[in-house]
Amino acid sequence: MFLFFATLPMHVLDDAKRPLFFLLVGFILTFVLARLNTRVTRARGAGLVVGSIVTAGGLHIHHSVFGIIGMIVFGILEFALHPGSPWVELFALAFGAGAALTLDEFALILHLEDVYWTGEGRTSIDAVILGVTFITLLLTGLTPRSIGEVGDLAAMSRWVGSALILSGAAFVIVSYLKGKLFMGTVGIFVPPVAVIGALRLAKPSSPWAHRRYAGNPGKLERARRRDEGFNRRWRQGKLYLWDVIGGKPHLHLPHRRGRHDDHGNHPGGGSPGSRI
Repeated sequence: MFLFFATLPMHVLDDAKRPLFFLLVGFILTFVLARLNTRVTRARGAGLVVGSIVTAGGLHIHHSVFGIIGMIVFGILEFALHPGSPWVELFALAFGAGAALTLDEFALILHLEDVYWTGEGRTSIDAVILGVTFITLLLTGLTPRSIGEVGDLAAMSRWVGSALILSGAAFVIVSYLKGKLFMGTVGIFVPPVAVIGALRLAKPSSPWAHRRYAGNPGKLERARRRDEGFNRRWRQGKLYLWDVIGGKPHLHLPHRRGRHDDHGNHPGGGSPGSRI
């Protein structure tokens, strides 16, 4: 983690970039602490900071609740007060911490189930990696190409400028719809990446494949073969890295018992939703 921050250019501490830098620091430190806490809780039954919060009525309060509250409170304070230094950096630090707590349980929000320690829970790591990538690209000085082109609109037709902006956004959206989230995110800043993601076959489980390939079995089969080839070459390595970062899943939801999930996990024991 310290090596990651050491590789950032020094201009990230300039006045214009400093709040975003503190946001990234809050995001990464909070995510590391949250995952460390939940992994210790799973191993020992009690976390380093606090274990699972359960009310007297049996309500399990997930840490994404505190993350959402933190983002709302400090986001509103930033817009309402427009504070100067050092408050703007502190607000950014707190907002980044709230974003990390929320995205650490992104899979729970997506599935509306406690899938934290199941294969589906790795979606949270995907969301965190995308978040760090997006913030880092902004912090290191890259800006979306379409934003940079807005300043040149005076020198060209308004229609040409609008077409450039919309085309860049369209390729990013198509990449997302095809299930290529990382390529779409990087493509916001490096448009050719989004173009490649938009032109390649969609992932078979993506919204694009469900809508566009339903009447074309040949194309759907080609998408499946390509996805299987990707799985053989890269996914196992990716899942290993994700497990190093977030902890290896060890649970399987009861209604999925008897089936393999799409992350390569086999049904396992343990009660669903347990963090320990």
